[in-house]
Amino acid sequence: MTGLTHLDATGAANLVDVTDKAATTRTALAEGAVVMLPETLRLIREGDAKKGDVIGTARLAGIMAAKRTHELIPLCHPLLLSKVHVTCEVDEALPGLRLTAEVRVQGPTGVEMEALTAVSIACLTVYDMVKAVDRGMRIEGIRLLAKDGGRSGSYRAEAGA
Repeated sequence: MTGLTHLDATGAANLVDVTDKAATTRTALAEGAVVMLPETLRLIREGDAKKGDVIGTARLAGIMAAKRTHELIPLCHPLLLSKVHVTCEVDEALPGLRLTAEVRVQGPTGVEMEALTAVSIACLTVYDMVKAVDRGMRIEGIRLLAKDGGRSGSYRAEAGA
């Protein structure tokens, strides 16, 4: 493990200088899940949620969140993202929704935080849209699955971890 890059010599937080870093293609994939009552999942699947299209709205919220990550997390660089893809899949075994966010950029810094922010906000949007019928929902398992590009190379999460 290397030193923390967001701390200067005195230990103060700072924005990392990426001026001299090569602009390369960088991608990140994150996942999360919303566990809910079977009846709540049925409402979502059948399109009967009072607030509307839960999956479509969560997908858009995740995309918007990825684009604004630098406004939410103090030491993230603003990035010109080239791809944000959010998926929401019904998982009867949970029961609930499994969400993923894939983000890509051609730039000097990675997009892990953008992928994690996208999936987090997508999960929160699902919760918000159906909380009136199921306040006991749980948001679980938000994590980075994979990243590619940059000086540190590739990362893959262990299966089932």
